[in-house]
Amino acid sequence: MAELFVALGSWNWLIVGFVLMALELLAPGIFLFWLGVAALLTGVATFALASVLALSWQAQALLFAALAVAAVPLWRRMARGGAAESSTTNPFLNRRSDALVGRVFTLEKPIEGGVGTVRIDDTFWRVTGPDAPAGSRVKIVHADGVNLTVAGV
Repeated sequence: MAELFVALGSWNWLIVGFVLMALELLAPGIFLFWLGVAALLTGVATFALASVLALSWQAQALLFAALAVAAVPLWRRMARGGAAESSTTNPFLNRRSDALVGRVFTLEKPIEGGVGTVRIDDTFWRVTGPDAPAGSRVKIVHADGVNLTVAGV
């Protein structure tokens, strides 16, 4: 097997790189993609250095390992950067009820036994808080998913 690997020379890294990237399409996870990139870079480096310095297969394997190890933090940084950007541009994404905290609404149905209803835009929300008659103004003080806690204004 090692003889075949050596016989293919620099081409094997390109083949391995494309195979890893193709496997990423079959099993998405973004991890094989970066190993494929490392293999492609190793192949390109061995082609580029072939006229100056012939790298042994062991040196090529070490270069691939170093590039693969370097690719993982790069991938994590890129993945985290995208998530951080979306959370800073829209902090209430997928947390719609959190955006309601601090806003004041009118009770649609009275709070009796600690439970009532307010209308927010085109939706009725269940609220909990101290008993209050319908038409009272309440302020949302806490949101936990679809459960809103209110206090009198």
